[in-house]
Amino acid sequence: MFISGCDLHPRYQQIAMLDMTTGEVVTRRLEHENGEARAFYASLQGPVRVGIEATGYTQWFERMLKELEQELWFGDAARIRARALRRQKTDRRDAEHILDLLRTDLFPRLWVPSPEERDLRQRLKHRQKLVGMRPSVKNQLHYLAMSQGVCRKGKRWTKRGGQELERLELGQWASRRGKELLEWLDRLEPEIAELDQVVESEGQSRPDVVELRKQHKGVGAVVGLAFVLTIGPVERFKRSGPVVSYLGLNPREDSSGGHQRLGHISKQGNEMMRWLLVEAGQSAVQYDPELRRKYQRLKFRRGAKVAKVASARQLAVRMFWTLRQLQAATSPVGMSGSPARTLVEEAIPSLP
Repeated sequence: MFISGCDLHPRYQQIAMLDMTTGEVVTRRLEHENGEARAFYASLQGPVRVGIEATGYTQWFERMLKELEQELWFGDAARIRARALRRQKTDRRDAEHILDLLRTDLFPRLWVPSPEERDLRQRLKHRQKLVGMRPSVKNQLHYLAMSQGVCRKGKRWTKRGGQELERLELGQWASRRGKELLEWLDRLEPEIAELDQVVESEGQSRPDVVELRKQHKGVGAVVGLAFVLTIGPVERFKRSGPVVSYLGLNPREDSSGGHQRLGHISKQGNEMMRWLLVEAGQSAVQYDPELRRKYQRLKFRRGAKVAKVASARQLAVRMFWTLRQLQAATSPVGMSGSPARTLVEEAIPSLP
């Protein structure tokens, strides 16, 4: 078996590989574009385990190792760096450090979603980007209209409002800008509607998403599907505290000597999921009396921003426990000492 610590870069990778049979360690730099990396891994005979730091440009590498039937482990980059004692940092030292963690069973391995789930995440991310572009385009059109003394607010986006904007007497480049912005807006609306329809269909096909929408008012297909894809297997978390920390909704803390100092939320998690939870939390406050009471009390004491984040956190905790209860109901766990089959068989009626 071969164990390899890999310091992966976009154009090349530095490896430190241990042959478990002979104990030989090989350090080498492999280029990507000329096929050197693929040829090297294809030449290895026997099981291969490769460890890398989690990063965003590894899909091709993961796909290549899967084709070669080799194992790839992703590690928490922050925890890997925290275990490095030396102040000198080079590609070779990083690769040797990862190899040492793999060899001593200290490698901080991360859960990785399936390629299908990651592709579905990209769909949600693309939708979020388009939704973020829409108010930007509308604000620019509002500016052009208000610069000519026309202010229609929400009526600006009706058919009549669009015709009125086209009739404005603008300069040459301002007129071109307004025309192109209207064209962009006309393209964005059907694209967002199409993505919403796809997400709705995907959400209806997943029982966990359906249950989240049923139990929590204000949670729609987008929020429910994004939460399920972000959390992954719910049994990874035994309590709600790690879920809040995983989403980056827990406060920063710098406590020592009996003094507790809490700051803003850590934001060490999925940014899109936090944004969606804050939006869904504001909707859930309107339907849930308990959430509304806590929101109003915290808003009076700490302000609206803190209250919105707190509502998002409470909503995330409730959604987590809903998934846990659903998982427990559908997947019963056998207790220690339980029989493998029922002790009482179904009674067979006797003939008269």
